[in-house]
Amino acid sequence: MKRLLSCQPSEVLKMNGQELKAAIAASEGRTILTETVSTVQPMLGSISNAELAAAFGSDMILLNGFDVFHPTLYGIPESDDPIMTLRELSGRPIGVNLEPVDVDAEMMETRIEICKGRTACKETFEMAEKLGFGFICLTGNPGTGVTNAKIAEAIKEAKQYFSGLIIAGKMHAAGVDEPVIDLNSIETFVNAGADVILMPACGTVPGLQESMIHEACECIHAHGALAMTAIGTSQETSDLATIREFALSGKRAGVDIQHIGDAGWGGIALPENIMEMSIVLRGKRHTYFKMAQSAKR
Repeated sequence: MKRLLSCQPSEVLKMNGQELKAAIAASEGRTILTETVSTVQPMLGSISNAELAAAFGSDMILLNGFDVFHPTLYGIPESDDPIMTLRELSGRPIGVNLEPVDVDAEMMETRIEICKGRTACKETFEMAEKLGFGFICLTGNPGTGVTNAKIAEAIKEAKQYFSGLIIAGKMHAAGVDEPVIDLNSIETFVNAGADVILMPACGTVPGLQESMIHEACECIHAHGALAMTAIGTSQETSDLATIREFALSGKRAGVDIQHIGDAGWGGIALPENIMEMSIVLRGKRHTYFKMAQSAKR
């Protein structure tokens, strides 16, 4: 198994979920996942945000706000198979956010209702498999009422109907007053079958210390899973110095994948921030290798 860091697109797109997991682990903390909003016109109009993210060094692309029952993507040619088209154009594994909403959660803010095609359930897992997604992320957008308990339930169900990589956890509170990082919840997620445990990056939610991320990473790795931290608080549009701090902090804590969010113009982080994260995590040589790759290689 090659490191994801060193793979060409044709090699990556042949990987199943467990092969992708092994390639990420072998890359030793040098994997970047970029999240993009799928329901808006992309930053460059006729070029998809996935292609833009790949061009600036991203290894994996996560679609946010995507309705699996009405699979519409902007910035790609009209297609009956949009996810496979996006894979071919970007040369990257494509994933989707599915949200385990808890209708009984005690909310800190007014709940935001989302369509069924964005929720985590048997039907959406089956459709994600059919559409060709390489991974799913079980998490919550602001105000949707996703809880750790529902994430754990969703992981078990997803394992039955989806064969790709399963990422699970919270980037922020998602409107619910409960711990965002909880070692007991992490163990529950891994035991339920999650491949990657998601946490906020240090410095993105109040009071979250690097030592807490490190302790969580130790627990996650001891249970055979990977760790991912996320910038899900609009700080993906911060200055380059802030991005460097996030990246180095995650590396020191032992994180395997670093996520950068979608809150820039056109539903994507500032491209220069994606590149900066890549340079910090793996240097210019590997960054330029990723940036220069043709999707046809």
